[in-house]
Amino acid sequence: MSGPLCPLIAGNWKMHGRQADGLALAGELARRARRADAARQAHDLLVCPPYTLLSAVAQAIADSPVALGAQDCHTAASGAHTGDVAAPMLADLGCRYVIVGHSERRAKHGESDRLVNAKATAAHAAGLVAIVCLGETEAERDDGKALAVVGHQFEASLPASATADNTVIAYEPVWAIGTGRTATPAQAQEVHAFIRASVARKFAAVAPSLRILYGGSVKPDNIRELIAEPDVDGALVGGASLDVRTFSEIVLRSRPAAV
Repeated sequence: MSGPLCPLIAGNWKMHGRQADGLALAGELARRARRADAARQAHDLLVCPPYTLLSAVAQAIADSPVALGAQDCHTAASGAHTGDVAAPMLADLGCRYVIVGHSERRAKHGESDRLVNAKATAAHAAGLVAIVCLGETEAERDDGKALAVVGHQFEASLPASATADNTVIAYEPVWAIGTGRTATPAQAQEVHAFIRASVARKFAAVAPSLRILYGGSVKPDNIRELIAEPDVDGALVGGASLDVRTFSEIVLRSRPAAV
């Protein structure tokens, strides 16, 4: 079981938003976050817009508690990789985080655990926090293989360079992403506790302070129960992060009870 870690609430905008939409969303989120920060609500906030909006969003959230992240990176620091973006380029734009191994990348782009590991390593080398995504499909869960699948992904996707400072793990059951279905708090806790134990075996002292997020149809009406579980340290929010009121409500309801 983890200690009382500061929750990280991350918004993954995926392939949504043009300049006007992104600026309006980021600007309003930054304004709300500044007010909340003044009230000492004790959250870490993150938005991960598409590449085309990174520079504009960086300006919109400047001098606010909202951090900037990207949705993917290449394994190389530079080179002949048309259409790809390197981790140092993201850092140069002001990113602090980058998502790697999202199930949509694994499924639609054929990304292997080995590739995810290399991307996380590249992120670390660039000074970025890698958000490494793990999660089973509906068929794998129905077959009773959820922990085995997540365990294999963990072992193969987490690089030796992982620490609590440069890595966040996101458990996102594939069957709950964009479907409206959400893992029950008990289901989420079972996998999060398994991941925490896996971290303890592989990285020893890192386990109590490495944050493990839940993702998969996170909404205002389920975040409170999810984050009340001892090993759920925040959320990776998809569609709900595109509406500032909904996302802000998720943030508010994820406030630790002791704060």
